[in-house]
Amino acid sequence: MGWFSTGNSQAAPPPPEPSQDGGFIAPDRSARAVCWEGRDNFFKCLDRNGIVDSVKEDEKARQACAPELAQFEKACASSWVTYFKKRRVMEYQRDQTLKKLSAEGATPMDSSTAGGAGAAALRGK
Repeated sequence: MGWFSTGNSQAAPPPPEPSQDGGFIAPDRSARAVCWEGRDNFFKCLDRNGIVDSVKEDEKARQACAPELAQFEKACASSWVTYFKKRRVMEYQRDQTLKKLSAEGATPMDSSTAGGAGAAALRGK
């Protein structure tokens, strides 16, 4: 066990295999689970260190959460890492907006009565 080891000795999943059509075969369930575990550990570390956006605060995130980030990047495709980092920021902003609206007295809309052309079509009008 190294100095920065998290106690998880799982090996990195194998790189994606190319398919016959030139694309890549998607990771299986166990590989996705390893990726999600790495993501969750990294995000917990970010939370402990008060970092929301690990893209904009990359240097701070790398200093505070180096072992967790290494595990995350090892377990997930780079496109997934980028996606999850950006999604974290989007979800944080969404939650902050909902809190602000709630504090201002806004009430949630019932999706079955929501407006728009799609709603009218669903009601058969």
